[in-house]
Amino acid sequence: MNIQIHSVHFDADVKLLDFIHEKVKKLVQIDEKILGAEIFLRLDNNQNTENKLTEIRLLISGNDLFAKKQCKSFEEATDQTVDALRRQLTKLKGKKVNR
Repeated sequence: MNIQIHSVHFDADVKLLDFIHEKVKKLVQIDEKILGAEIFLRLDNNQNTENKLTEIRLLISGNDLFAKKQCKSFEEATDQTVDALRRQLTKLKGKKVNR
């Protein structure tokens, strides 16, 4: 699976990049047809403490899945985004089985 991580207007450290790679790779266990993932890490400019935004687009043959979450840390936002994608994958896989 091809994973591309884009950090917008800042440089992400190696620990964060490794953390994201490990989380996203686990999604392949649900569906092997995932071609890749495109991840955007952004810092929101508002004064709110929850200003870390993670967006993930899963590239799947047929249609892509997308989720984004905003939290206090990129790790927490990534966890929640991957969980949302896991639910979407499970739901999509269930629909394919019923056909």
